[in-house]
Amino acid sequence: MSSLFEAEINRQNTKSAKWDLVKHLYGSEDVLPMWVADMDLKVPEVVTKALQDRVDHGIFGYTLIDTSVKESVSNWVNTMHHWKINKSWLQFSPGVITTLHMAVQTFTNEQDNILIQTPVYPPFYQIIETHNRKVVKNPLLFVNGKYEIDFDDMEQKMQQGIKAFILCNPHNPVGRVWSKEELIKIIELCKKYHVLILSDEIHADLVYPSYQHIPIASLDDEIRDKTITCMSPTKTFNLAGLQASYAVVPNKEMREQLDQMFQKQGIHGINTMGIAALEAAYTDGAEWLASLKDHLLKNATMIKDMLKDCEEITMIEPEGTYLIWLDFRKLGFTQEELKELLQKEAKVGLNDGVSFGIEGTGFMRVNIATTSERVKEGMSRIIHAVKNR
Repeated sequence: MSSLFEAEINRQNTKSAKWDLVKHLYGSEDVLPMWVADMDLKVPEVVTKALQDRVDHGIFGYTLIDTSVKESVSNWVNTMHHWKINKSWLQFSPGVITTLHMAVQTFTNEQDNILIQTPVYPPFYQIIETHNRKVVKNPLLFVNGKYEIDFDDMEQKMQQGIKAFILCNPHNPVGRVWSKEELIKIIELCKKYHVLILSDEIHADLVYPSYQHIPIASLDDEIRDKTITCMSPTKTFNLAGLQASYAVVPNKEMREQLDQMFQKQGIHGINTMGIAALEAAYTDGAEWLASLKDHLLKNATMIKDMLKDCEEITMIEPEGTYLIWLDFRKLGFTQEELKELLQKEAKVGLNDGVSFGIEGTGFMRVNIATTSERVKEGMSRIIHAVKNR
C-alpha cells in the first residue's frame, strides 16, 4: 500500500488548480506547489472501480441518494467517530462551504454577529461577509508552541450577542483536534448564550495517533439539536473535484428549513459520480485510510527532523489534517519579505499565513499530502533559502 503514496504522478495540464495555476499565482512555472488542500495521491482502488463501473454503464441520468448511500454514511460516522446518527438527519450537498452558505442564510439575519476562531480557513470570512453578517473573532492563543482556545474572550464576545459560531474541528490551519474538555466548554457557552453551532468537520478522518476526533454534537443532546455538523469524504479520500458532502442535522425543523434554502437556491444534492465515489469510499476505504495516515505521519515526522538544523523555522505539531503550520517569525521578516523569499528564492508555493487572518502573520501553511520525495524537496528548498538569505 505504501508504494501507492510514493508514486510520482504528473498533474500538470489536467486542469488542476494546484498545479496549473502555479505561474499565475507565484509568477514562475518552476515553483513547487504545496498549497491548496488536495492530495497528489491516487484515490483508493475501490473508488476508481466504482467510478469506472458508472462510466462503463454509459448512462448518466438523474440520480437519487438511496438507503444504501445513507447507510454507508451513518455506518462510517458510527465506526470512525462513535456517533450513532439517524439516516433521516442527513442533508447532502456539493460541499461543506455550500452548506455553510445555506446555513448562514437560513438561520441568521443581516448584521448578525458570527464568531470564528482565528487564524482560520479563509472562506469562513467570505461566507459571513458575503451575506452581510459581521465577523467576530475569538483569536486562538499560542501558548508554548500549541494553540488553545481563549474561553474568557469567547464568553465576552458571546455576551455582546453572537447568533452563530463556525467551529473548525480539526482546525485548519493550526492542526488542533479539540479535546472533549475543550468541546464541553464550547457547548456550555453556546447553551448559555443561545448560540447556533455550525461545525466544519471535513478533516475529521485525518487525525494522528493518540488523538481522537469527537463530533461536538455527539456530546450533548441539547446542543445536538442546535448544531449543524458538516462532513465529507472529499478531504479524506482526495475527492474534492467530485463535490460530495453532507450535513448531519438532527433537529427536524432546522433540517426542513435548511432543505428549503437549498431548494430556493436551486441546489439539489450531489452528482452521479460523487455519489458513487462517496459510497465506495465509505464502504471499503478504511484500510486505505489507515495507510494514508501512516504516510502523512511519516511526512510530518520528516519535516520535524529536517527542521532540527534550522532554528529559524518551527513546525506546529499537527494533531490532525495534512496541513502543516510553519512559524517563520524568528526571521523577523515582513509578510511580503517572507513570501518573496519562499516564492523567488525557495521556489515553493505555500498558503500565505495572513490569508487565514492577521493572526497568521509570520506563518505559512504547507500541504504534505504528496510523496515523501516532494515533501523532502520542498522543505529542502525552504531550508536552503532561509539559511542563505
